[in-house]
Amino acid sequence: MDYEPPTAIPRGLLDDSELRAALEAHDFGTVFRLARSRAGISYSKIAAECDIKPERVGTLARGRGRVTSFDKIVLIVDALRVPGHMVGLAPRPWEEDETPAPITGTQNGTTVRRRTFFEATTRTGLAAALPSLTKQDAPKRLNAANVEALRERTARLRRLDNVLGGGDTYRVYLGEYQATKALLRDTICSEGTRRSLMSVLAEQAQQAGWAAFDAGREADAAGLYKESHVAAREAGDASLVGNSLAFLAYQASADDKVAAVQIASRSCETITSGTPWGVRALLYERKAWACSVAGMHTETEKALAAAHDALEGASDGEHQPDWVAWVDHTELAIMSGRCWTELRRPLRAVPVLEDALARYDDAHARDKALYLSWLADAYLTAGEVEQAATVAARALELSSGVASIRPRRRLAPVLEKLSQHRGMTVVSDVLDRARVQAG
Repeated sequence: MDYEPPTAIPRGLLDDSELRAALEAHDFGTVFRLARSRAGISYSKIAAECDIKPERVGTLARGRGRVTSFDKIVLIVDALRVPGHMVGLAPRPWEEDETPAPITGTQNGTTVRRRTFFEATTRTGLAAALPSLTKQDAPKRLNAANVEALRERTARLRRLDNVLGGGDTYRVYLGEYQATKALLRDTICSEGTRRSLMSVLAEQAQQAGWAAFDAGREADAAGLYKESHVAAREAGDASLVGNSLAFLAYQASADDKVAAVQIASRSCETITSGTPWGVRALLYERKAWACSVAGMHTETEKALAAAHDALEGASDGEHQPDWVAWVDHTELAIMSGRCWTELRRPLRAVPVLEDALARYDDAHARDKALYLSWLADAYLTAGEVEQAATVAARALELSSGVASIRPRRRLAPVLEKLSQHRGMTVVSDVLDRARVQAG
């Protein structure tokens, strides 16, 4: 009989549609509620096994708050014996071990699990990419179904970026990319299958590059974006070619504004009548950003209008790549507000950002903290110092514990401007909080 720790979710419950949806969304409050109501697992037992305070378990189960720490997600998954693929992770080490060691709540135990997870992701990338196969019987010849399974896995793993920073996800995404490179090197497939696999490789390089950028590894990010560009061209995937250039432009905008605009313009040149609307919107909004940072008012407005037109022309029946699933009217509104902030147009930026961020879930802590930094900046430009300080405080609160350097980096100049008004209580409070948070 398989080993079942005291809190293991019964196999039958793992097939429940509501539970599966909650796991995919990393909504562990719903997971805890269902585990208690349908499997009789008490909140106190869940708390003990998952190293969470009992009152916190109850709070999560009532739909208040989210679990966003990578270590905590892995700890919960292992304690409840949830298969890795259900939450977008590689197969957990215990899935191959008939008698896994009991879960402990110690910090050292968590560190070991995390290291094991990273090693497993890199070492068993083929088995993780092709879940119907084992390491021993993985085929020497790949077919279209194998590649599609890998593309779906890539999409599931991409969801980690919704709640985790690049410092937590970079090695995960890099391991997937390296495993796919090994597939290209070591397996046989038709030319069509090979092009499809190159397209997946380009996707994975972009995701790994984004995580590297988010973690402050700029050189690694640029290298991965360039490798993605090469892979996308070889795959004949114009959308991914354009997106690789958009990533490069976004990164370059911090140091070389002229080059960023040029690269972003090249990314938009890949757009054709067959380009999906989500891709068109993404490429145009990235061009708008590059133009705004370069101080190009007219070009920014034109690019934002083109992105808006792309979204307005959306068709429900048109296939969209998974990597543009996050592009919608709210994201475009936020990008518009960011652009107007960069162009020092606070009367346009503030209402757009306030409206969009009111609808933005706190669960996306990194991104919301970033976007709030532009709102604070816009308030400062408008001379609303107290409001700017209040928004900056909220951004600091959200960014705490997120494994990303970008919120702190983006808030730094805002806090520097605020320091000129240190005599105001609300300003001194936020500056003190920033100093404590910096350690």
